[in-house]
Amino acid sequence: MTFLSIIVPTLNEEQQITATLAVLQQQRRGAAEVLVVDAGSSDRTVTLAEPLADRCLKAPRGRARQMNAAAASARGQWLLFLHADTRLPPDFLQQIRLAEQAGRHWGFFPLRLSGSARLLRVVERGINLRSRLSRVATGDQAIFVSCQLWQQLQGFADIPLMEDVDFSKRARRTGLPFVARSHLQTSSRRWQERGIIKTVVTMWWLRLQYWLGVNPARLARQYR
Repeated sequence: MTFLSIIVPTLNEEQQITATLAVLQQQRRGAAEVLVVDAGSSDRTVTLAEPLADRCLKAPRGRARQMNAAAASARGQWLLFLHADTRLPPDFLQQIRLAEQAGRHWGFFPLRLSGSARLLRVVERGINLRSRLSRVATGDQAIFVSCQLWQQLQGFADIPLMEDVDFSKRARRTGLPFVARSHLQTSSRRWQERGIIKTVVTMWWLRLQYWLGVNPARLARQYR
């Protein structure tokens, strides 16, 4: 049986997808499978992904919907949800085995942001500290979960934003997350395009509204 299914939701990610999937090829030949689930890309995302994935699936647009659709056909004992602009560390498979050995059923990776701006170092340290203290991970941190817990929690909520936060909140009620010892790298393009400080403020404002009960559809409109 396959140990790990890596699920990568995509939409017009031709600039990122090859580098993201290239990191996974050695493990793909052994204990892991790679599922790319696309929501109708108009660029070369699927063409580039096909030789580097075990399966390329199609699903309705929406990250939660895409990931749920791929998880339904996954063969792994564990699931890992990976953004198309995120690179896993070389020992990612070992880290998940350590989680299993520790009796944990879900977890995530601390992150580093691409880019050399000093302020990005502050941002990444803040994200990592927040996730450790709150036990709430973001999708950028490659959430992984045992199939047993995934089925118990019935996957991601079908909401357009904050599906990662919602899942973490439900998962932490079942037990502590395993925080991997190795860092992954995720793209800082969001911070660089919108401005680092502006992006941080926006994300905290969205998160605050979510905790206050604002509809995720409304938050998604603000985010875009």
